[in-house]
Amino acid sequence: MLTEVALFLAAAVVAVPLFKRLGLGAVLGYLFAGLLIGPSGMGWIDGVQRVLHVSEFGVVLLMFVIGLELQISRLWRLRTHVFGLGGAQVLLSTAALAGVALALDLPPAAAIVTGFALAMSSTAFVLQMLAERKELADHHGRASFAILLFQDLSVIPFLALLPLLGASVDGHGGGGGWLGGAKAIGALVLVVVGGRTLLRPVFRRLAAIEMPEVFTAAALLTVTGTALAMESVGLSMSLGAFLAGVLLADSEYRHELQADIEPFKGLLLGLFFIAVGMSAKLHLVVEQPLAVLGLVGGLIAIKGVILYGIGRVSGLSGESARSLAFAMPQGGEFAFVLFGVAATAGIMSEGLRDLLVVVVTGSMIATPPLYAVMARFRKRDGDAPAYDVIDVPEHDIVLAGFGPFGQIVGRMLRVKKIPYTVLERDAKQVDFVRQFGNTIFYSDAGRLEVLRAAKVDKARFFVLAIADVEQSLRIAEVVRRHFPNLRVFACARDRQHAMRLMDLGITDIIRRSYASSLETTGELLRALGEPEAQVEREIERFRRFDQDTLLKQHAIYRDEKALIQTAKDFSKELEQLFEADAVAAEKSN
Repeated sequence: MLTEVALFLAAAVVAVPLFKRLGLGAVLGYLFAGLLIGPSGMGWIDGVQRVLHVSEFGVVLLMFVIGLELQISRLWRLRTHVFGLGGAQVLLSTAALAGVALALDLPPAAAIVTGFALAMSSTAFVLQMLAERKELADHHGRASFAILLFQDLSVIPFLALLPLLGASVDGHGGGGGWLGGAKAIGALVLVVVGGRTLLRPVFRRLAAIEMPEVFTAAALLTVTGTALAMESVGLSMSLGAFLAGVLLADSEYRHELQADIEPFKGLLLGLFFIAVGMSAKLHLVVEQPLAVLGLVGGLIAIKGVILYGIGRVSGLSGESARSLAFAMPQGGEFAFVLFGVAATAGIMSEGLRDLLVVVVTGSMIATPPLYAVMARFRKRDGDAPAYDVIDVPEHDIVLAGFGPFGQIVGRMLRVKKIPYTVLERDAKQVDFVRQFGNTIFYSDAGRLEVLRAAKVDKARFFVLAIADVEQSLRIAEVVRRHFPNLRVFACARDRQHAMRLMDLGITDIIRRSYASSLETTGELLRALGEPEAQVEREIERFRRFDQDTLLKQHAIYRDEKALIQTAKDFSKELEQLFEADAVAAEKSN
């Protein structure tokens, strides 16, 4: 066992840096390492299925981290992309690939399984590749994430339908037919309800113990437990981990959980890709080279054309749609599992299964170099420079974000000769501001080590002047958790952003366009001829009423219906107050 571990590590240490230096990415390096040391290569390690089974936990951890990043409110906002883009990709790709399978004389059941399995792209593969290139936040990166999310969700109904195709899931689930479907639904309900009621209180108590290793163990136990619960009823372990992540996405421990899981995820994902490379039966390539190359090329071409088409229809630019098409044309890890179940159930022969596994592996191997070639001809901003080393004296004020809002705060403090430290994540903004002689550090205020380097623990005030909602909340969570006595003044983009900051216990909130909007309204009323004293009185009344309303709505703002109703009620109440003021003014005159 120790020898195998040493071989895995050695193969990764040699192959991954080499492939990254060649611009082909770490994933292809892992795949090559697996091909080299596996049964079809040097034959140093056998027992591929055992290694695959262990390494699949890396995919499970990846799905947990993805779930942590996906708050329910964010999923709802992404519903058009997830169900629109994702649904179109799965349906069109499954139909096209199943049609090709039927044309190649596969039985209908085998054609449907083959079409659906090949329609799935590799979540681990695509996200890892885009993350290495820092493209997850780009338009094609967000579209890829939405499609991959729908693919993972679509596994549930497909597994439920497998018994109707004649597939027996013995050893892979908790029963067949409708009984298996009922068990699956029950397990999902149990995980969601139990997770919402138990997870946060448990993590709150564990955090109070202040033993990081216990907190990490609890995070791994959460992932393992939900994964096993899903597997016991025939669903994907990845789905269970994803649900656990989603349930904790709104918690105050989201970023700490992500940091704890990250090292395990990276190592096991690398092992997973090595195992995928080991599982490829290269003798099929030697025996049937034209068939393998034709199938790999056909798979990439069909999925690429469909991805480009739905990208363009959804509003992506030609460049982004092309990036989407080159990022996701490969088969995915789910295909290995599904082909195995289908072969065991007699839906397809073992020879066909082995051939399709080689095709999926070949498509994975072909994707990074194809994407690298495409990327060379794509116009993108150059890589961002390395973050600055922060070495500053203690200041009472630390300012995160130096856009238009932060600059006004900074200019006023500088005029008053009050020293402060500035952290800004936008490299272009840093370069622009430095032209005017300002001292500013290019760094990410959401990282604890950065905040400590900026001596936030010695500061009295923290000004959060970042417009991006998710980035602002991420920083606010870290600051409130690790520096609870620090007073935070936060700029909110809108009313919803303000309420989410209030969830974190931040009360000194300035809505970005609120004051300027009131000032504009006052000027407009004066232009209409209203007396100065009346304008000031009405603006002040509106400000006080709106602030009171914000505090009341904070308690129910996640309930959309209740929020809409209270907004209507408060609007009517405000109108009545202004009418009463107008009547009183007329009587006094």
